[in-house]
Amino acid sequence: MTDRIIPLIMCGGSGTRLWPASREGRPKQFLQLFGVHSTFQDTILRVSDPALFERPIVITNNAYRFMVLEQLAAIERQADILLEPMRRDSGPAIAAGAGFALSREADAVVLALAADHVVKDNAAFVAACRKALDVARAGKIVTFGVRPEQPSTEYGYIKPGKTISGEVLAIDKFVEKPDAATAASYVKDGYLWNSGNFMFRAQTLLDEYEKVDAPSVQSVQHAVGKAGSDLGFVTLEPEAFGSAAAISIDYAVMEKTAQAAVIPVSYGWSDVGSWRAVWDLSPKDEHGNAAQGFAVFEGAANCNVSTDRALVALEGVEDLVVVATQDAVLVSRQKDGGALKRLVAKLKKLAPQVTEDHLKVHRPWGSYQSLDIAERHQVKRIIVKAGGRLSLQKHHHRSEHWIVVRGAAHVTVNDTQKIVHENESIYIPIGATHRLENPGKIPLELIEVQTGSYLGEDDIVRIEDDYRRS
Repeated sequence: MTDRIIPLIMCGGSGTRLWPASREGRPKQFLQLFGVHSTFQDTILRVSDPALFERPIVITNNAYRFMVLEQLAAIERQADILLEPMRRDSGPAIAAGAGFALSREADAVVLALAADHVVKDNAAFVAACRKALDVARAGKIVTFGVRPEQPSTEYGYIKPGKTISGEVLAIDKFVEKPDAATAASYVKDGYLWNSGNFMFRAQTLLDEYEKVDAPSVQSVQHAVGKAGSDLGFVTLEPEAFGSAAAISIDYAVMEKTAQAAVIPVSYGWSDVGSWRAVWDLSPKDEHGNAAQGFAVFEGAANCNVSTDRALVALEGVEDLVVVATQDAVLVSRQKDGGALKRLVAKLKKLAPQVTEDHLKVHRPWGSYQSLDIAERHQVKRIIVKAGGRLSLQKHHHRSEHWIVVRGAAHVTVNDTQKIVHENESIYIPIGATHRLENPGKIPLELIEVQTGSYLGEDDIVRIEDDYRRS
């Protein structure tokens, strides 16, 4: 029997409730909302004590795999990274993680955590994990029920029942997100917030899941058993995984199993599900205003500003959220988090690009950012990390002119290779096979000027690629 816990970090969500900072291409779990680390990095660090936790498993998707790897490297941590071929909600994701954990440890105990949650008191979190461990080993699926700090309509609730062992209680029932009056009555009656984080024996979770949906569990297990490997990532078999029903773990297992249990906790938890939650967790001035970035307040109260470049000045307003990115500005009321979800749904129809990617787009080799775009030209800033290399490629509709502003570039154009230094440039004709790489020890920065009849990212023919996108 294992004495340690295998963390399973669920890291595939899109996080649209924090638009425009969080977008499909770089969702909230990878953002530095509360300091130098992202919530994903903080989650990994929270389960890094080798006396209690084993090497974590991260389950994500192909789009986020290099972001996961990059953020792990930044905090000097490693993990087994499982790639979902498509999103099937938390039920199949957790089942896949449990199946993979069993391949590592025959009696594995798993701690399933969302990558985008905040915990203020890490010591209390670890203590709760220790208290839940023996009950999970004994066959219970233990969820962490948060003692409410106030009546909230943003969370589901748990009605706790009789004591099972120590501080772990049976669960009388799960209830959906309530209205304000019902939430107040739940808090008065001792209900707990449902955090959506769980500890369980991997085999118990799969057995209980199989009782209610055997075909999905068998499909997921087949996807794990037939998983491949790509650049060190574990790739779940697509056809089998895709045949599993898309469903949350709450609906699939927790609301049906007789093995559900809850441990009440108070460790400063939040799922950071709205800009109001970000404001709640942020330091504020004497008038209740919070700011990330350059903001000035005059006669304003209880406002929340997040800006990545432009100065934001608020005067004579209260209870506003203002989020300014380089291509979108949100002005919203603090109180109505649900309205933002409706707004983003509308934007996906009217202006889908602003819900999908930032102007700065991250790639495994670095990043690029559009600075100016018109009908027949586009200007980009390209950053290539030390040792990074773009694909060997060509374009049918555009030529490119590269000007190096920092570092040195090793450039291939057809059969010619050369080093381009700072304040030097090189021209890439339409149709030329070319490649850019950074042979140096510092980031390579260059300005790219594209001209042509079509400037879309899909005008890239990859011939060779280190990241297997060709």
